[in-house]
Amino acid sequence: MRILSAREVAQKTSFSTGHLRRLAKENKFPKPVQISENRSGWLESDVDKWIEKCVRSHSVIREEKDV
Repeated sequence: MRILSAREVAQKTSFSTGHLRRLAKENKFPKPVQISENRSGWLESDVDKWIEKCVRSHSVIREEKDV
């Protein structure tokens, strides 16, 4: 299990850290886990699953357009 910093998640998703936090607050992105009093991060597995879900959704939409 690996915990990613906001910067690492931003690089992985190409979203800004502020946008990631807004999405998490709106329940549209995994919420970060509290590591210590002043530090939080995202589970890499949660971020990877979210990306896979986006890719699958995109693929379904593309397939529907091709029909």
